[in-house]
Amino acid sequence: MTSYAAAGVDIEAGDRAVELMKAKVARSRRPEVVDDASGFAGLFDASALLRYRRPLLATSTDGVGTKVMLAQALGKHDTIGIDLVGMVADDLVVCGAEPLFMTDYIACGKVVPERIAEIVGGVAEGCRLAGCALVGGETAEHPGAMGPDEYDLAGAGTGVVEADRLLGPDRVRPGDVVLGLASSGVHANGYSLVRHVIRAAGAGLEDTVPELGRTLGEELLEPTRIYALACLELARAVEVRAFAHITGGGLAANLARSLPGSADAVLDRGSWTPPPIFEVIAGYGGVPRDDMDRTFNLGVGMCAIVPAGAADAALALLAGRGQQAWVLGEVVPGTGQARFAG
Repeated sequence: MTSYAAAGVDIEAGDRAVELMKAKVARSRRPEVVDDASGFAGLFDASALLRYRRPLLATSTDGVGTKVMLAQALGKHDTIGIDLVGMVADDLVVCGAEPLFMTDYIACGKVVPERIAEIVGGVAEGCRLAGCALVGGETAEHPGAMGPDEYDLAGAGTGVVEADRLLGPDRVRPGDVVLGLASSGVHANGYSLVRHVIRAAGAGLEDTVPELGRTLGEELLEPTRIYALACLELARAVEVRAFAHITGGGLAANLARSLPGSADAVLDRGSWTPPPIFEVIAGYGGVPRDDMDRTFNLGVGMCAIVPAGAADAALALLAGRGQQAWVLGEVVPGTGQARFAG
């Protein structure tokens, strides 16, 4: 006789993982969260939206790509969930939406309760940093399809923005200023190239790299910076025309998505120094600058476009939150492109 356990699925391990993660998930709770005794769905009290005149719901979904392979290789699973929230919540905030809640999905070859709890604990911590609640999720065991130490995770989030506060390209005007908000490193994009470069160079994740002041693996697993709360505060305090989340595709391509067809953003490459990890990646792999530009954030994780007269106040507010930011460029008449000066 064959059982589910014999096929490689351990239901009891899944139940134990749920118990281990409960306390961590509770730290992300918002007052609007309503308990569902069955556990089949996450509930959120929509009466909280009554304070809006015309609430627009925003939704986003994403994963963390092959960065999970580095977490698996190093046996460090407690921060990859922060990356997941950063990818989702900071996409929501680009239109001015406040992230309200998230759900996650983990597929793995074998449920190791402690490992799953670490992953979900990172998601919960990311939600806390973004001001949203983790209201539910799913862990699926896929023996045969994935190795016992392999997993992948994805998530979806929902936010809300007042219709007349919706940010975007239509608000942007020539003469506006582009602010760059510093990233914490590579974030969660470009890791297929990173892994290729490391492999080709014969470098090890546990190698200490003098330029980084720590091991290569520690640097590459640095979690994604989450900008949601800082961006929302900025939009409340000063006039913000648009945000741009700098993810896959690099700085110019993502910033162009937040520009109207009648304007360009001209960026000053000399206004900031990319973190050393990008020089290390380029050096290890001989990666041309154009490819670095198209693949990585290069130290700019989010952009804010504001009127020139609001730039100083915006920078002061961000500095007060401990967020490094600077004037990255300006908006000029054009055709909807972001480009570097010169």
